Amino acid sequence: MAKRNQSKKEESQFQERVIQIRRVSKVVKGGKKLSFRAVVVVGNDRGQVGVGVGKAGDVIGAVRKGVADAKKALVDIPITKSSSIPHRANGFAGGAKVMMRPAAPGTGVIAGGAVRTVLELSGVKNVLAKQLGSQNPLNNARAAIDALASLRTFKEVANERGVPLEQIFS
Repeated sequence: MAKRNQSKKEESQFQERVIQIRRVSKVVKGGKKLSFRAVVVVGNDRGQVGVGVGKAGDVIGAVRKGVADAKKALVDIPITKSSSIPHRANGFAGGAKVMMRPAAPGTGVIAGGAVRTVLELSGVKNVLAKQLGSQNPLNNARAAIDALASLRTFKEVANERGVPLEQIFS
């Protein structure tokens, strides 16, 4: 019983937002077969976020599959004390390119479309972001995840260089 309650609690900490729902069709021998594709972003506001895609005959099934797919592809993000990102980052996916820059406290999330949704659900509160190239929401969300996945903390950089943490700031 305790495990069941714990797993429900663990699942409920994730928020999910649907970015896009599309009706897609496949031409078969008897005519056109309709189905739905849902692009979903899942995040916990504490540095974990993922993007998933689900396809099913009905919208609810597609969203459910999208959430399951997004949870499989969660990415951990380092967030600074000012609820921003540690440094600039660029992300690429398909024809989409996303540029992100840290921002001062109180700035808010300055981004558009799918990138804004990804950043809000990841827990980043102060950031500047720009979508370049494609306007496809799925590719822009994946590019945002790529940019966030490439972020490194100051501690990681210091360990890679083999220098003390204080030397990085000087």
